[in-house]
Amino acid sequence: MPYLTLTHEEMADELGRLARSLQDAGRTDLLLQALGVGSIETLRLEAAKGGLLPLRITRDYRFFVGNQEVELQPVHKAVYLLFLAHPEGIAFKRLADHRAELTALYMQTARSLDKERIVETVDHLVDPLDNAINEKCSRIKNAFLSMMDEYTASYYIISSHSHRHVAGSTRLWFQRLKVITLPRRLVVWE
Repeated sequence: MPYLTLTHEEMADELGRLARSLQDAGRTDLLLQALGVGSIETLRLEAAKGGLLPLRITRDYRFFVGNQEVELQPVHKAVYLLFLAHPEGIAFKRLADHRAELTALYMQTARSLDKERIVETVDHLVDPLDNAINEKCSRIKNAFLSMMDEYTASYYIISSHSHRHVAGSTRLWFQRLKVITLPRRLVVWE
């Protein structure tokens, strides 16, 4: 069958038919080999998208997924809001470029703290030699993992993303960004 003349929908139907044939024959090993682990992982993540619940953020900066509150301290909320505001991602080594924005967010989420303490905490967070940002992201990750499975949580947490660059020469380099991959249409602000 000439696959180049098929529509995408027809190709999907044919792929489904072939996959069922391999499964019926007990040859899931060949199916796995044909699809590849990377494709299967992508498919698992895509399947998880359908079950994602909106992230609701209240006026007083409480975070809810469904009816469950995500228990975070004000500093964690500020970090999360910073990454939520940057769907393109932020490199940890470039956090100092976002110092003012992070400070403003922390002041909004921690109204009872004095400005001096907020500035001191933000200084630790944006210092590339300090581990504070990793600790905060780990705490955010654990808060979401306590509420949902790992694949679903992968959309809500701050995670790594590598962006490939070709610098007009034979050199190839990767930009290591941290992002929240939750589709922004699922973020509901009250």
